[in-house]
Amino acid sequence: MSETIVQNKRVLEAYESFAKHLKNFLDEQQFNHEEYTNFVNWADRLGKSGEIPLFLDDFIETYVLEAKYKGLPGTEPSLLGPYFVEGSPLLEKQPFIIPERPDEAGDKLVFYGNASSVNGQPLANTKVEWWQDDSDGLYSNFDSKAPDFNLRGHFYTDENGDFEVHARVPIPYQIPTSGPTGEFVRAAGYHAYRPAHIHMKLEHEGHETLITQVFFEGDEWLETDVAKGVRTSLLTKLEQVGDHKEASLNFVLRTL
Repeated sequence: MSETIVQNKRVLEAYESFAKHLKNFLDEQQFNHEEYTNFVNWADRLGKSGEIPLFLDDFIETYVLEAKYKGLPGTEPSLLGPYFVEGSPLLEKQPFIIPERPDEAGDKLVFYGNASSVNGQPLANTKVEWWQDDSDGLYSNFDSKAPDFNLRGHFYTDENGDFEVHARVPIPYQIPTSGPTGEFVRAAGYHAYRPAHIHMKLEHEGHETLITQVFFEGDEWLETDVAKGVRTSLLTKLEQVGDHKEASLNFVLRTL
């Protein structure tokens, strides 16, 4: 019995466009067989190491987002990154205190935000997911020794779309460089640093999910972020207020 083949037109269109541009790229670069073989071997190591998500998140995702969203109204998205995990704890009382260890290091941060629609309507009850690195530049549930869901949580905006979060000021960190991704970084002559940032994911019915990051003015790696995830519209100031630092940013979601 012959297998019934159901064509996915989107897959075919995407492949044919990719092949067309790939041919132009190869005509331009004129790789020799040794260079091609080196690439195949490197790609094989990339897959076997489990670093494909890391490499794509750091060097491809930003171009996908720019191609889709550049020039559109609303807050610019930035990278999801490889360190998001489902199931973070629900924070029920505002100000929302991000879970941390009793001896958590780093400057205290108070962050103020607001969620609204591109039509100007405040978005009450918007789900906001928050995750960040610790003072060692590490993420819980991955390379950190911290308990699972340390410096992670989700909460909902109030009736005006506002939220206040108490957390820690994140720090710049290096992406992993011990595997094939690091080989590429060194071969390209890049550094491996990302500027300090907070990850946020905002969801509200009738609106497109916003996955973005918040960056801080004055960070030395803003201009040369290895993942090219910085957007000027996502920059905010860190200001010292008493025993903590404060920052704020508003988020505008696109309607579906």
